[in-house]
Amino acid sequence: MNVLVLNVGSSTLKAWFQDTPDGPIKTARTEWKSSDHAEEHIEALIRSLDFLCDVEMVGHRIVHGGAKYRESVFITPEVRAGIAELEDLAPAHNRLELAAIDAVERVVEKNMPGKHIPQVAVFDTAFHASLAPAAYVYPGPYEWLNQGIRRYGFHGISVQYSTRRAAEILGRSGDSLRLIVCHLGNGASVTAVANGKSVDTSMGFTPLEGLMMGTRSGSVDPGILVYLGRNGKTAEDLDRTLNRESGLAGVSGLSGDMREILEAIEKGNNRAQLAYEIYAHRVTREVGALLGVLGGADAIVFTGGIGENCAPLRRDVCAQFEFQGLKLDTAKNQRPQADQNIAAPGSYLQVLVIRADEDSEIARECLRLHSPAPVRA
Repeated sequence: MNVLVLNVGSSTLKAWFQDTPDGPIKTARTEWKSSDHAEEHIEALIRSLDFLCDVEMVGHRIVHGGAKYRESVFITPEVRAGIAELEDLAPAHNRLELAAIDAVERVVEKNMPGKHIPQVAVFDTAFHASLAPAAYVYPGPYEWLNQGIRRYGFHGISVQYSTRRAAEILGRSGDSLRLIVCHLGNGASVTAVANGKSVDTSMGFTPLEGLMMGTRSGSVDPGILVYLGRNGKTAEDLDRTLNRESGLAGVSGLSGDMREILEAIEKGNNRAQLAYEIYAHRVTREVGALLGVLGGADAIVFTGGIGENCAPLRRDVCAQFEFQGLKLDTAKNQRPQADQNIAAPGSYLQVLVIRADEDSEIARECLRLHSPAPVRA
């Protein structure tokens, strides 16, 4: 089964294709600075895929599936309409993911008349369908829940992959592990996983809640928003401020890229230093909270661009959990190999660095839907 995976982010589209189980992976990528012309970039990339004629199934990462889509599904007109209804909850993502779905249909219809390529929606929120009401119901009016206002959680595809990979690295059954998975990239979240299922996570109704991120604020006192609204800020103003002008970029005044923050710190930039310290503090606080939710953990997992590549952050976060018996191997932390346990011998808590691989996890979901037989790891 030849599967094409299309992973649309807020500013990029990545295409991933493997023509045989053991064959080379083919990739393509495009990016845009303004979402005003993103659809044009998406369609141009899909038109350029010379291997599209070999594709038998297309898998799409869909950020928000709401309460309705609790697992991966084949895309039908009804599913497409359902994804469109959720655009307001993930405005930087769902609209562009729909553009990719539509572009595949147009390109196939034009260049391969009569051929049908099934498309599959793999939802970032689906892994968190296991959350209990105590974790997903907000403590506002109960009517909110009837309006669909609840915690959904995100980065589920990445967490699902990391959970399975962590079990392989540790030589344990995923059903017996308690993990805290830190997906740290431009977007960032921390998820508590027990017995292979999500039990709590830092992102909520939208991908804005929780940790400080590249340009997103993460959680702030909601009274701040009431105050700003009373002083003339519109909903659009607040959306722009919280999603695009906050986080590392907002505090540092420089960039939402952790690499640039660290470079600025080396040059003595105090605001960059503060941005880093807030980021590390927020990750530490969230990990600590989820340790309590789980009643302890077997391992902390770092994944995503920052999680995989920022040794100082892993060092500083792990240092706060030495009281839990965590011992970090300093040399391994400085230069970890892909998918490695960087805890020192005798550490009670293990520390894993796992390369994020949403694309292969989406492909696995496509194969699972295609065949009732279990998909091998």
